[in-house]
Amino acid sequence: MRYDIVATCAFGIEGILKEELLKLGIKDIVVDNGKVTFKGDEKDIVRCNLWLRTADRILIKIKEFKAETFEDLFQGTKSVNWGEILPKDAKIHVVGKSVKSKLFSVSDCQAIVKKAIIESMKNKYKIEWFEESGTTYKIEISLLKDIATLTLDTSGIGLHKRGYREIAGEAPLKETLASALVYLSRWTPDRILADPFCGSGTVLIEAAMIGKNIAPGLNRDFAAEKWPNFNKRIWEEERKRAREGINDKEFLLLGSDIDGKVLKVARENAKKAGVEKFVAFQKLPMEDFRSKKKYGVIITNPPYGERLMEKREVEGLYKRMGEVFSRLDSWSFFILTAHPEFQRHFGKKADKNRKLYNGKLLCYYYQYFGPLPPKK
Repeated sequence: MRYDIVATCAFGIEGILKEELLKLGIKDIVVDNGKVTFKGDEKDIVRCNLWLRTADRILIKIKEFKAETFEDLFQGTKSVNWGEILPKDAKIHVVGKSVKSKLFSVSDCQAIVKKAIIESMKNKYKIEWFEESGTTYKIEISLLKDIATLTLDTSGIGLHKRGYREIAGEAPLKETLASALVYLSRWTPDRILADPFCGSGTVLIEAAMIGKNIAPGLNRDFAAEKWPNFNKRIWEEERKRAREGINDKEFLLLGSDIDGKVLKVARENAKKAGVEKFVAFQKLPMEDFRSKKKYGVIITNPPYGERLMEKREVEGLYKRMGEVFSRLDSWSFFILTAHPEFQRHFGKKADKNRKLYNGKLLCYYYQYFGPLPPKK
């Protein structure tokens, strides 16, 4: 069976997500704001959940229709043969959002959609009451400019939850965004990689998983795994293939921070992710960062300084960063910050600058390209 599939992501990384999908053999991809859409089968759904590092969720698009009234919404939802999609004991969880639409009460829309689904299921199962004692099916009703879209969530908890990070630092970077930063840097395991503000280690752990070809979803479960109408054998086969695909490359990534407590968390996270042998953490102020290695890469997410006093401290920190990094003349630097004047304080204009969102916060990814190492 072929499905209309939607992979959602943070704004600004849709192009990276498209590249990931192409590597998985997905074709005819349509890129939109905060999502990419394509057609695929059950195996594609399984592989996308297991392998996509920059996607937030994998959804099945059920139907799209115009809904200017509650009656439009009810009839449009009811017209779907939900009995072919949901088992009789399905626990139906409806979530919603509405943007620039006449139907702006999300709670009312959720209630109407659920009622319409139940009415549709009555036609299939010939019963009046559904116990909802089985597996959860999360259905979203999304309204944008009076166009209603019904989707079914195959992922469950967000795909950024890899299973290795139960505890994070004060300003955690989402795993999905951390992966995007690594992809944008074009880092490869033959080059040294460092993060002098590593916090709980997310950037380096995601890089290590990329370097070892460890599927990000290998050690977690997904909503669709529990659905009786999905083939469990496909999940088992794809997990087995993913385990066999882990490579034997050897490399070492360097993480440093001035906070000893957060480094303890980072080490624990790396261990849970299965990459503790490939990441070394040490307590070190950024000002003391040194390396004799050539052609290294720094990917980092330094403090932003949201309050006035912090802002001044952070601007001084950026100035010192510029001085320290300038000594690494063959290195490349990739720095994510929400501070709009970063380049001025750092003392150098970036070769490339990209807008990205860290949660809801608009950030800039400043990219400084050093020379590439000579080909061996």
